[in-house]
Amino acid sequence: MKVKFKLLSVLGLVSIFLLVAFKPLGEKKVIVIDAGHGGKDFGASVGEVLEKEIVEKIANKIKALNKNENIEIVLLREGDNFLELKERVDRINVLNPSLLISLHTNFVKLESTNGIEAFVSKDSKYYNQSFNHAEGLLNEVSNDNLVKRDVKEASLFILKNSNCPAVNLELGFLSNPKEKEYLSSENGQNEIAASVISYLEKL
Repeated sequence: MKVKFKLLSVLGLVSIFLLVAFKPLGEKKVIVIDAGHGGKDFGASVGEVLEKEIVEKIANKIKALNKNENIEIVLLREGDNFLELKERVDRINVLNPSLLISLHTNFVKLESTNGIEAFVSKDSKYYNQSFNHAEGLLNEVSNDNLVKRDVKEASLFILKNSNCPAVNLELGFLSNPKEKEYLSSENGQNEIAASVISYLEKL
């Protein structure tokens, strides 16, 4: 009887050990990167520098730089194709991600206006989470070439209709010559992509 009891105890300990030893390190987080515009929708442009191309390149770099097994990067558009806003939202909600980051660049008439800013929607039930992610992304991505601006509110279709925390990240102003050069450069795009990955790895 004692031998049987000891055997059961050992088997119980082995079972617990196996459960702990083979427990997943963490639940995989799905992050959707939405490269804004695409196809017939160029977004902002200065000469041959197009917003749709810049954000697509940065989105691709974010995916390529991700080496974390607990993070899955999904690109909402791959290639220069046009997606209606509703089509984007439908795809996002099917994926049910932990976070949506919609990449854009800014443009205003005043060339001296500069910096990186973010938008979130007050109409979203994920507003607080979205705001915190927006702040975190701004802190991580801003640098000597991209001054940190504010998190602002905007009732954008994608932000308010996505069933997840959602951030519209405006990566600088194409209307600012210095930022246009940085955003167009391989080095600038690599730095931005690496900073986004750095933020995601902290989640």
